[in-house]
Amino acid sequence: MHRRSFLKMSLTTGAGMSAGIMGSNTLVNQSNATPLIPKLADPENQSLFTQIAPNALDKRFKFRPDDDNEYKIKIKQAMQMTGLVNSLGIPVSTAIWGYASKNGEASWPGKTFEVIRGKPIEVKWRNRLRDALRSPLPHLLAVDNSLHWCYSLPGYEDIEILNDGVPLVPHLHGGHNDSDFDGNPEYFTGMSRQSRGPRWVSNTYKYDNEQPAGTLWYHDHALGITRLNVYAGLAGFYIIRDKYDTGKKKNAYNLPYGKYELAYLIQDRMFEDNGNLFFPAFEGDPAWDDFIVGEGAIPPIPGGPSALAEFFGDHIVVNGKIWPKAIVEPRNYRIRLLNGSDSRFMRLRFRSVAPGQTDFIDASDPLSFYVIGSDQGLLSRPAHVTEIDFMPGERLDIIFDFKTAPLGSRIIMENILGDSPFGGDLPSAEDLFPNRRTNRIMAFDITQRRHDEDDDERKDQFNPLFYTRYQPNNRNVDRFRKLALFEGTDEYGRLMPMLGTAEPVSDVNGGVVNGAMTWHLPITENPNLGDTEIWEIFNATGDAHPIHVHLVHFDILDRANFTADLIEQPVQQHNNVNGTGFRLENIVVSDTRTLASDTEAGPKDMVMALPGQVTRIKMTFDKPGRYVWHCHILSHEDHEMMRPFHVGPI
Repeated sequence: MHRRSFLKMSLTTGAGMSAGIMGSNTLVNQSNATPLIPKLADPENQSLFTQIAPNALDKRFKFRPDDDNEYKIKIKQAMQMTGLVNSLGIPVSTAIWGYASKNGEASWPGKTFEVIRGKPIEVKWRNRLRDALRSPLPHLLAVDNSLHWCYSLPGYEDIEILNDGVPLVPHLHGGHNDSDFDGNPEYFTGMSRQSRGPRWVSNTYKYDNEQPAGTLWYHDHALGITRLNVYAGLAGFYIIRDKYDTGKKKNAYNLPYGKYELAYLIQDRMFEDNGNLFFPAFEGDPAWDDFIVGEGAIPPIPGGPSALAEFFGDHIVVNGKIWPKAIVEPRNYRIRLLNGSDSRFMRLRFRSVAPGQTDFIDASDPLSFYVIGSDQGLLSRPAHVTEIDFMPGERLDIIFDFKTAPLGSRIIMENILGDSPFGGDLPSAEDLFPNRRTNRIMAFDITQRRHDEDDDERKDQFNPLFYTRYQPNNRNVDRFRKLALFEGTDEYGRLMPMLGTAEPVSDVNGGVVNGAMTWHLPITENPNLGDTEIWEIFNATGDAHPIHVHLVHFDILDRANFTADLIEQPVQQHNNVNGTGFRLENIVVSDTRTLASDTEAGPKDMVMALPGQVTRIKMTFDKPGRYVWHCHILSHEDHEMMRPFHVGPI
């Protein structure tokens, strides 16, 4: 069935489609203007589990503040060895963009911020994407100027990257921040005064850190090019500690600490054979046939560049290294995981294999582990599992006991989901890359003897009843909102995912709207300061979407199937040209609701909205100002699947 055929019929309970995206080794590009035709790097040429994965919590991989608790961070271009080899087997370096301290080198990922709850910091973010002559650098990847992006805004038509620099704006994902320092996509700045966004305030951000310990992350969030800036390397961890979760030997929950606490950013990428990052945007590139030709679209420029609906890379990169490994002892480790991919959903498992093995021949059954935390902190109680879903933008905090496998063996972190949009089910053959290696993330070699083997064994015992930490939001509900996820098309016929309402509502200008909406249209979500709301999110698309709400943490309440009629209607785009959208009518929600899983029972800022389901989340809006909510498939948020909301009077 055609990928968008789902939109041509009424939703059926639990319906969902997913499309395979096949790899290619032909036409690729690196230019903003003219497509080139280099050869793509072949995943089968790359060694598996030979490089050591950097630990993002290593003390050498942390930013250090100055005496005033201020950080000076520069965004710069650098060359990084990822472990990639070309077709001749020669190691090649990759041009990346990264975050660097005042006199340090940029890295992918950026170094980790480790801060203390209640102790505010200031970060001076500086755009230094320029050459030796101080001229702005071009983007590493092809920019589609037809999207609603920074320099397409009214008054910015004469601003160009080569003259004014790449627009950037940092977002602390999961941060409970004032709106001026949230990283709103319209608060961007390039390298000139003219390139400052219409809502720009300052390049110095204040983070109060007034929230419990948790695994946050920071990344670029510039309007319409978030996917490209993050793909270039602009992301890193931001860890909050408190008096319970100290990261030190004496902590209230006896959690692993020091070298026994690991943090890994997982992403997927494609590379050219010379080491350059590759992101499809031109005719003949991987996925062009799926999202341009297959959709009957006519791109704004024949042959591209054009944004595509999703991206699935054929190389797995962990903390900037391709298919790395870690050397561990037979003991409990705390492992923080971050899915920083553009579109890739994962379902993670751990399986034991023989020493040196790189595949799952003769592998053990999936090994169990504890999930102790998620996006913004520890769960109400640990969840004992053998596998867990992992969506883009989400964080996982787990305890894994490497005593479950013999000393000398290897444990591989496995991904059993596909190389295609996720609809809730396991992938079929057409959803997988040929000869794929993306079912492997990294390995752990249990080759070190216990450092403290002479100590009391009880020091390494994990008690799953050691805490009852997170207390759900028990405030009275001030408002219920019915919101929806849609897939329409832009004026070129390209798939355009959107947010909107699932009921008629008044926007802040007094107009009545219903259905799919683009970013620039008047705000429809305007909670009062201090209000608690339940958002009912109806997914009227064929795929799962990872939904992220800025400012708040929320409780995931439950999910239910629904049916509805999809009614086509025009939707106004940023250029005043109409695209195609939809609204829902005759909605019928099942009486059977599925409660949030044990692994979701914590302070969340990400929720998986499955196709054909309504997902309910509850949150309190306790800071005034302008924020956003969006799908965290980066290619989706860049092409209209993002909307502003405002807390309090506008």
